[in-house]
Amino acid sequence: MPYRIAGIDVHKKKLAVVMADVEVEDEFQFERRWFGSNPEQLRQLSEWLAGQQVEEAVMESTAQYWKPVWGALERYWKPACQSREGAGPKSGILHLAQALSNRGRRGRKNDFRDAERLVKRLLSQELILSFVPDAEQRLWRTLTRTRYQRTRDRVRLQNQLESLLEEAHIKLSSLVSDMLGVSARRMLQALADGETDPAALAALAHQRLRATPEQLQDALGACTELNPVYCRLMKMALADLKFIEEQISQLDREIAALLGEYQDAVRRLAEIPGLGVESAQQIMAEVGAKAATFAAAKNLVSWVGACPGEEESAGVNRSKRSPKGNRHMRRILNQCANAAVRHKGSIFEILYRRLVPRLGHNKTIGAIVHRLCNLIWLILHRGLRYEEHGPAVSEQSRRTRTQRMIRTLRNLGYRVEPLEVHA
Repeated sequence: MPYRIAGIDVHKKKLAVVMADVEVEDEFQFERRWFGSNPEQLRQLSEWLAGQQVEEAVMESTAQYWKPVWGALERYWKPACQSREGAGPKSGILHLAQALSNRGRRGRKNDFRDAERLVKRLLSQELILSFVPDAEQRLWRTLTRTRYQRTRDRVRLQNQLESLLEEAHIKLSSLVSDMLGVSARRMLQALADGETDPAALAALAHQRLRATPEQLQDALGACTELNPVYCRLMKMALADLKFIEEQISQLDREIAALLGEYQDAVRRLAEIPGLGVESAQQIMAEVGAKAATFAAAKNLVSWVGACPGEEESAGVNRSKRSPKGNRHMRRILNQCANAAVRHKGSIFEILYRRLVPRLGHNKTIGAIVHRLCNLIWLILHRGLRYEEHGPAVSEQSRRTRTQRMIRTLRNLGYRVEPLEVHA
């Protein structure tokens, strides 16, 4: 039975599809077809691939336009291909190739040639293939990444609000640590509603605020001559801020509902120093509930890009620069690593202090990201729990570390005599 592979060059409105039998000894004979990208045309594409007994399909990751094509093939073609009589273990496999790995010669751009090149480079293993999770995990990713974007919008609005206050000569941000805290919110809302008396605005501050009423009145002194336009702009910013915060709360509930079945895994991940519930949810959305796609921890580390690069020529590695990897996971793990090294008494704090004099901050954070990747794989893939072995937990580890330091000093030629501790 012939083994056929299809290559799909994806565009917004059209798809250039080629199909060839890859078991022939001569040059491939490609059959070419055009298809549209609307739902009915995608269903026809799936039926045509199934009718031609295509075993594998590879497409190019063109912007966001590959997603409906992938979803249609996953829904219609893949089940039909796998249920066919005589289907092999690789039947119904979809591949998503990074566009850069399928570039042709300059000035030789042609849609069908691009699709044919996809098939040829897939067989010669020259394509860089992307990891595409199942439909459920893709929904998790959509929600967590949307929440991240809304959080960025909230920070952007906070910065715009502070810039507006500075332009109006209101120095409130010099006295409050959080511009969106309880005290600042009350004063800003009153200011947006038309209150211009500094004493009345200062009286709205919470009693635990460190700034005195006199300092607040001095910072808000320009309110007496404030142009009403600034009040209206503040009101608009606060309304936008409230709307974004409502959206973030709604997204939190959606994510919690979808990940309710895996709340134990979320809890186990959140126990790692530097991580929290939100970080654990984002990590599970990126790698899966059990990290089943990655056979070993090193595969996850490589996919994230938390390992040294390899650029070898003539037996010499000329660059150890880390690969790009998954940018969402790198962002999450870099934030978690910076938080973990500030966790008092944790093993990450000890590791940071030991490595930073030699490697510097950035490379040390990279080493901690590497360790976090290994921990995440063990916790998700094997169902383990995190156990802290830092000096804050065990006195025995503190004594062991002290003995190791004494031994190191003696090896360097120093004379060290431990002091006797009397009760």
